[in-house]
Amino acid sequence: MSKYVSLDKRSKKAQKEYHSKLRRTWVELNPVTRSVPNGKAYNRKKEKERISKEFRDGFGADFFIDIPMCDSSVITV
Repeated sequence: MSKYVSLDKRSKKAQKEYHSKLRRTWVELNPVTRSVPNGKAYNRKKEKERISKEFRDGFGADFFIDIPMCDSSVITV
């Protein structure tokens, strides 16, 4: 049977091993602090996304394309 040796008299390696057994893990929790972005502040990334979306949409060109052209058969004199 081994004798009890106080923690402060143990080697650094033994102390580290003892303390590591007592620690818990962050199994399901993420300890990173999160912050909510300020809605009133200027967001350059959001502005770039808005501009690129406008270019992809063609500045509303699809609105003008959907207008049907007048046919001569529709016009009656």
